[in-house]
Amino acid sequence: MKIVILDGYTENPGDLSWEGLAALGELTVHDYTPDDPEEIARRIGDAEAVYTSKVPVSRWTMEQCPNLTYIGALATGYNMVDIEAAKERGITVTNVPGYSTPAVAQMTLALLMEVTCHVGRHDQAVKEGRWCSCRDFCFWDMPIVELAGKTMGIIGFGSIGRAVGRLARALGMNVLATGSRPCPEGEEIATYVDLDTLLAQSDVISLHAPLFPTTHHIVNAENIAKMKDGVILLNTARGPLVDERALADALNSGKVAAAGLDVVEREPMLPDNPLLTAQNCVITPHIAWATVEARRRLMDIVVENLRQFQAGTPQNVVSR
Repeated sequence: MKIVILDGYTENPGDLSWEGLAALGELTVHDYTPDDPEEIARRIGDAEAVYTSKVPVSRWTMEQCPNLTYIGALATGYNMVDIEAAKERGITVTNVPGYSTPAVAQMTLALLMEVTCHVGRHDQAVKEGRWCSCRDFCFWDMPIVELAGKTMGIIGFGSIGRAVGRLARALGMNVLATGSRPCPEGEEIATYVDLDTLLAQSDVISLHAPLFPTTHHIVNAENIAKMKDGVILLNTARGPLVDERALADALNSGKVAAAGLDVVEREPMLPDNPLLTAQNCVITPHIAWATVEARRRLMDIVVENLRQFQAGTPQNVVSR
């Protein structure tokens, strides 16, 4: 089997090995592939299997590459693949669920700690000499917020949402959840409520929902108005869940006290994004998933997905 990876660099910038996939066929790895349909089709060529993270595999591409029988997403999301076209052509599409749950939950907590304790800001102040010249034994530039007793509302209560909920509970927070069907595991962590109740009662709101038409811009001006004054917003899920102009306005007015974001609507981030100049907004460059441990789990599942496909027992199938 000929196997082509279109954009392998973010999954493996050199600290992991592709040897597991290489053992399953003739492997060609491209670190990057431009978003050019003809070049994408040329690189796939007569391969039977292709892997992609962000490079689109369209209906046209599939038509140009008739040998394709398998498309593997190097991620949980698979919106870069034309699923209907794959289904029509009998091409199996798989994804990699669950690999990043501990990493994303950890980053969510890190963003929450930064916007409530301002560790980075105070570290910088100390290194600028302000503690050395301070009259008192301590100083702080921003209010430090204690989380115990406050309420975290989690929109999207799948595996990552539940992992974040457990961390919030460990901090002494109350947890509300919405956007997922109640399950016994979830009910042990949170109280399920409707969206309006969650918006009205939460001191911290953390987004972990998938991106669907119903969740696009779920954080918008209308829903921000329903939130508590001084709410904290976290997003380590999908950038388009947030109307960025509405959030920037709410940050600058103080309606939203702070935001911690690992994703934005257009990535890489555009220089005119209003969140770049918004008050009290901490932004990281879509790295919550990228611990070496999470990427190693992703690699293991990617290899096993293809192995199972070759054995006639495909797993993690989103279309076939």
